[in-house]
Amino acid sequence: PPQRRAKQEQNITEARGPGGGRRGVGGETDSGDDAHRIAPSPVVHVRGLCESVVEADLVEALEKFGTICYVMMMPFKRQALVEFEGLESADKCVACGTSEAVYIAGQQAFFNYSTSKRITRPTNSDDPNSGNKVLLLSIQNPLYPITTDVLYTVCNPIGSVLRIVIFKRNGIQAMPTRLNVIRNDNDSWDYTKPYLVRREQGKGRQRQAILGEHPSSFSDNGYGSHCPLLPLPSNNRYKRGSHDIPEVVAYPLPQTSSYIGHSSSSVAMVSGLHPTKMNCTRIFNLFCLYGNIEKVKFMKSVPGTALVEMGDEYAVDRAITHLNSIKVFGKRLSVCVSKQHAVIPSQVFELEDSTSSYKDFSMTRNNRFTSAGQASKNIIQPPSCVLHFYNVPPCVTEEELQRLCSEHDVPGYIKFKVFDAKPCSKTISGLLEFDSKTHAVEVLTVLNHYQIRIPNGSNPYTLKLCFSTSSHL
Repeated sequence: PPQRRAKQEQNITEARGPGGGRRGVGGETDSGDDAHRIAPSPVVHVRGLCESVVEADLVEALEKFGTICYVMMMPFKRQALVEFEGLESADKCVACGTSEAVYIAGQQAFFNYSTSKRITRPTNSDDPNSGNKVLLLSIQNPLYPITTDVLYTVCNPIGSVLRIVIFKRNGIQAMPTRLNVIRNDNDSWDYTKPYLVRREQGKGRQRQAILGEHPSSFSDNGYGSHCPLLPLPSNNRYKRGSHDIPEVVAYPLPQTSSYIGHSSSSVAMVSGLHPTKMNCTRIFNLFCLYGNIEKVKFMKSVPGTALVEMGDEYAVDRAITHLNSIKVFGKRLSVCVSKQHAVIPSQVFELEDSTSSYKDFSMTRNNRFTSAGQASKNIIQPPSCVLHFYNVPPCVTEEELQRLCSEHDVPGYIKFKVFDAKPCSKTISGLLEFDSKTHAVEVLTVLNHYQIRIPNGSNPYTLKLCFSTSSHL
């Protein structure tokens, strides 16, 4: 905006001496004129930056002088303003820059005081209650397509991403301050509404995202060609009606780091499994949150390692994104793409808990992505300390659920909440909060799909668990 540009130009001008000469440390100009000194300030003007430098580079190079409160970049001027918490820190920075070379992102930078005592922040940025939860990203000189899934992969490990919108302005791709998402595609995505339709370029026909996955990587932004439209796999075992999905489904090539150097595979390799507490069923209970599970097989030659064949390679990608490096029963899981393209039931043996090392889940009703309608109900969510439970008979009490945890030797929950149900409802749902994310993961691994039997009941209720979008109750 013009106002921001004017402010940047003012900040650049204030670091110059009379006649445009650049001030040195203490306010001297290049010509040696010492008549116009700048008073020491917590704000330091940095110049001589390389074009690719970002805020993190400045913080990394200058935090040794003291705590940094704020950084304002002027990328087209190769300059920046850095505000330290105290004047002493700014003094150390300017003095060090005078006596020795200070490098930022591999290039020597130069420092002097700013006439400002404080960098002007955007409106409400200092107010923790302002409610501004939108981060603006400016991407300079992109070397590969910047799509919603790229930004999701970068940002989501730091905090749960709700929506992404990309707009292009002078070659810069960014996220605006107001996010109004009307469709899920390469340039916009609403993670709270995985069922939003995707409109095909140049056509009026709409097709639904069958898996409700985070963004696919097909490109219509000038970086690459469209993804091919392929028929559904002929060996797919799930029966779908014609009203559930279109005749063709887009299978874009994934661009996440998980696939670099690997051929596409719908098989994940999971290592770091607890030798006595993990089996095929418990792996299914955890991985089914991110896609259909076909088969699970433990490897006899590599203890604590299993192969998980999922519905497609994108389910594997989601499982890697959300489950790699999590802790389960005191051991850290490693989830990666397998070189195998299918799980073959060979060398079946007995695990330490007396269950089989191989199990076929292709026909189980507990798979959650067997139709477009069913898939749209799944919110792809990373592990959290709050579990959402549903399909529980109304007669089950809080104490009985707590006792269920105790009987299966998993941590109990610390908070319980049941949702209001309709009078005619045959089941209830709610939330369970645990002390930690690890505790919640262990409970879900053990109790997901547990069969709850009630007196005089003809069929058991299957307890369904998934990770909640809530961080606490």
